[in-house]
Order: sequence, then C-alpha cells, then structure tokens
Amino acid sequence: MAKPLSGVRVLELARILAGPWCGQLLADLGAEVIKIERPGSGDDTRQWGPPFMMSDDGENLGAAYYHSTNRGKRSVAVDIATAQGQELVCDLVRQADIVIENYKVGGLAKYGLDHASLAKLNPRLITCSITGFGQTGPFAHRPGYDYIAQAMGGLMSMTGEPQREPQKAGIAAADLFTGLYSTVAILAALNRRRDTGLGSHIDMALLDTMVSVMANQALNWMTSGVVPRRVGNGHANLVPYQAFPTRDGELIIAAGNDGQFASLCRVLDTPLDRDERFATNPQRIRNRVELIALLEDLTMTWNREDLAERLETAGVPAGPINELDQVFANPQVVARGMAIEREGRPGVASPIVIDGIRMVSDKAAPGVPETAGPG
Repeated sequence: MAKPLSGVRVLELARILAGPWCGQLLADLGAEVIKIERPGSGDDTRQWGPPFMMSDDGENLGAAYYHSTNRGKRSVAVDIATAQGQELVCDLVRQADIVIENYKVGGLAKYGLDHASLAKLNPRLITCSITGFGQTGPFAHRPGYDYIAQAMGGLMSMTGEPQREPQKAGIAAADLFTGLYSTVAILAALNRRRDTGLGSHIDMALLDTMVSVMANQALNWMTSGVVPRRVGNGHANLVPYQAFPTRDGELIIAAGNDGQFASLCRVLDTPLDRDERFATNPQRIRNRVELIALLEDLTMTWNREDLAERLETAGVPAGPINELDQVFANPQVVARGMAIEREGRPGVASPIVIDGIRMVSDKAAPGVPETAGPG
C-alpha cells in the first residue's frame, strides 16, 4: 500500500535537528526527501559524537546523532555559494513540492535561493523556513539554538527542583517540537494547495514554538497572575501527580481525579481521601506539602513492583522511571516495534501508525554524499 505522502518530493536545505526532524518525518510518511549537504563536512551532526555508528568492516558511518534524524533520505553535496551549486538547487526546486531550510533570515537571498526567488521557478512550491526567532521582530537577525529557546521561552524556569537552578529538558525540546509543528504546517499547506494551486511560505521559530507549548502553564499565569515555579516531578494543576519513593526505587503515581485519589488511598489503606484538607483536587493543591509527606511515608513501606501492580488493578495510573535500556526492554515497547533496524543500523521508529502500518522509512540515513555535478 502506498504511503500517504508517496509522490511528494522534498528538498531539505537544513542541518542539525529541527529541519532534519521534519524531513525525516515526511520521509517516514512516504515523501522522497533529498538532503543538500555541504561538500566535505556535510551536516554538522555527522561529527557530533561519540558515539559513532560503525559498519561491519569498521568504517565510520558518522555520529549516532546524525542517524537519529536523517532516516529515509537521499543526500547530495552541493556548494550553494557557487553558481553551479545554485543552478543545481534550482533544477531540483522545479521538480519539488517542498523546501525545508533553516538559514538565518535573509541568508538564502544572496544566493537567489530564498522563497520569493524559488517561487518564481515553481509557483506551487511550499517553503518552510525554520529560524530561532522568526522572519520578523527585533530578534529576527539572531541565530537560533534549542538551549536558548528553552531558556527564553519559559520551559527552563519551571523545570527542575524548587530550590535548585532551572534545568533544560533532557532532549532538544525546542528543536523537536518545532520540527513537528513544521510538519503540521507543511501538510496544511499541501492541503490548501489542492484548492489554490499555489505554494506557501511557512515561518517557523524555535521561540514561538516554546512559547506555544507552555500550554496550561501559560494560561495558569494569564488567569491568575501568578508566575509558575518549579515543582520538581510534581504537577502544577494536579495532586498527587509525581514520583513517590518505595523500598526499591521511585514510582510515578498520577491520580488525575478525585476517584483515582480515593482508589489510591484504598490501596495504601489510609483515610486521607476523607480528610477535608485533601477531599478535592483544589484542596489537595492548597495542601500539597502536607499531603505528599503523608503519602511518601506510606509508599515507602511498599516494593515498587508490588505497588505498581496493585495500583493498576485499582485503576490508578502508575509507572516506573525507566532508563533507556529498560525502555527498550519494556514488553509494550517491544510489542509495538519501536526499536528498528535499517540496512544493519539501529534506529527508533516513528510513533505514527495508520491502518495498522507503522509509518517508518525502509531506508537508513544516507552515507557521506558525493558532490553533485551538472545534470
């Protein structure tokens, strides 16, 4: 069965993560993705190791980082600073549906490869420009980095323990979210093109994305005027909803409503749900510190697996904090086929399943590209 984006051609003039993540997802969905890399060094992330992926005969295939975000693509090396390179890109654009680029604002205009120039060659072209701060505004000229976007966008201010310094996420959250939102925008533009026959210029910014995904925390502040603070593994709007200690490790317990809290209390053999301080979620939030201390005393009397099993039976969401080796040994992750192998190289599958078929490319990330020539 053909994949949803079969027949769609993407030209990726992007490096590092946000743009390539978008390109990889489009490839998983069936698009043909041609990645343009610098002659010689290629995408920066080819050198972002160790660890490096090695072939069976000992050849260095590039950093694992590169392979994590470039599955399913074809790669060519083009020097866009030369007239020949610009001509090659323009030839590809004439046959393309989508261009993904993450150059600084105005960076491609000097080569005649900006959206306005390319749209003259192909009016149906959809260009997705990914930058740190967007195409407009006082910071538009600044280079964009995931870490900076996490900091400026508010994520770090509410991540970490209350009495310790702000923390970034353990993954490149701004880049990855921006890659996902870029994919959504591209698919929307493709859908609109069916009606108008015309392409679009999509303006995606890491900072915009981080501000957008502040979600409930942003509305908490807008509604109350109270700036959200770090609550460690707790939740701003739900209690109890955090990690709890047991005899042999921590267990996440996520009581999302009063009924689940009552079920938790029954498992722990405590009448706390009948205490007026804790009977409803708003009351539990107001008395968070007292309640968590009482619950921790109770969970510490259990073995983690035993408590998790009892909570599952009682309908209370719970789960262990897994390290990555445990994640990929988890029977649910194994059953869902999230660890994959392509051309002898390991990888992680896309989470998208359509009509029972997981949307993941059959191709591994490309090797070091050859420099493209005329034709």
